[in-house]
Amino acid sequence: MTKKLYFIAIYPPQQIIDEIKKFKIDLALHYGNSKALKNEAHITLFPPFSREVLLETDIHEAFQRIDTNIPPFEIKLNGFGSFANPKNPVIYVKPEDNEQLKILHQKVKEIFSFINYSFNPHITIGYRDLTWENYLKAWENYKEKEYKTVFLVDKILLLRYDHNWVPIAEKKLRL
Repeated sequence: MTKKLYFIAIYPPQQIIDEIKKFKIDLALHYGNSKALKNEAHITLFPPFSREVLLETDIHEAFQRIDTNIPPFEIKLNGFGSFANPKNPVIYVKPEDNEQLKILHQKVKEIFSFINYSFNPHITIGYRDLTWENYLKAWENYKEKEYKTVFLVDKILLLRYDHNWVPIAEKKLRL
């Protein structure tokens, strides 16, 4: 039986995806970190999970059951953050604390509850093949770097991995 990976996320508009890609390119060129280039900028609401392709209908049905009866809301991105884990360091674009985002995540978790994980919203720009030494150098550069923007969250996406992440369903936020 064939298995596929799935996850649920918020994607910013293409213009912000392109802006964030410049940081990923910088990390690839100057800090030997190219893995982050494979994924478009996003905020994960439910982490990747593996399922039989034959069960994809069930995943779609569960996704459609997520209560998205909340008004669209803005997320402010402001600067950079990092997870300073020597085995797997991460550098990311940092969203400001956002109550609506926490509510949306809670609504996803009500339906998709089979993985226990901590919700720490971020948009990854460097990870996986980022060595600890290169992380330390890159973080010196990024910890004070300015980057501010705002985008409207008006939908969530269900994605499947087919050599890259492909949106297979979306659900709009609305009152």
